[in-house]
Amino acid sequence: MMEIKSLVHASPVRLAAIGAALLLLSGCATPESRVRSGLVAAGVPRPVAACMAERMVDRLSLLQLRRIGRLSDLRGANVDQMRVEQILRRSRALQDPEIWAVVSTSAAICVLRQ
Repeated sequence: MMEIKSLVHASPVRLAAIGAALLLLSGCATPESRVRSGLVAAGVPRPVAACMAERMVDRLSLLQLRRIGRLSDLRGANVDQMRVEQILRRSRALQDPEIWAVVSTSAAICVLRQ
């Protein structure tokens, strides 16, 4: 384990490497698992949510995924009656064509696979 004293005198390159490693470790709760959990919490069936989350994480930036995460206003909706169509409608309201394209194609592909 590296001592704090040695960190103070570490080179900028070494500090950058340590910072990158910490960022990687902090992402242990993967974006995919967060997206999947959010979709399931919104009422999307688990297999469809898993499929959609995998595709969305591969195709969208972290910033875009965070914007989708803010759709957690879905919690105020009746979760038992939530449908993929409602997720699509709300994601379209974000007015980001890339988010809309990825969410809509992911939903279509994943629903058809089930």
